[in-house]
Amino acid sequence: MNSTRLACLPFLALALTQLQTAGAQTLLTGEQVYKQTCAACHGSGVADAPQFGDRKKWKPLIAEGQHVLTAHAWVGVRGMPSKGGRADLSLEEFARAVAFMSREAGGKWQDPDPKMMEKIRHEEKRRIASVNHKK
Repeated sequence: MNSTRLACLPFLALALTQLQTAGAQTLLTGEQVYKQTCAACHGSGVADAPQFGDRKKWKPLIAEGQHVLTAHAWVGVRGMPSKGGRADLSLEEFARAVAFMSREAGGKWQDPDPKMMEKIRHEEKRRIASVNHKK
C-alpha cells in the first residue's frame, strides 16, 4: 500500500466511527423520562399513583423486585396504562425511569444492565400471558 493510502486510514476510521455513533439511539435517562412522562401522575398522586419520593407508598412496590415492578408497570398495572401512556419509550428507558423513582424513594435499584433487562423482558412475557389468560 502506498503512503497516501496509509495516511487516509485514520480519517476513514474516524468517519466510520461518526457514522456509527450518529446511527445509534441515544437513550433518555430515568430522570428525563420521569420529568417528561411520569411526573404527570407520580408528581401529584393522581389515580392513587405512588408519589415521587414517598417512601411509605413505594416500599411495598420496591419489595416486589426491580424486574417484576418494571415489567408489570410496562404492561400496565393497577391504574397505570402500559408504557406509562407513552408509546415511543423503549423498555430500557422506561426501566431507567422506574429505577430513578425507586432510588428517590429509598430503593437501591440501579439503571438496568443487560442481565436485568433480560429478567425484565422475561417477566414482561409472563405478565402479558397472565393478563391475556384473565380475559
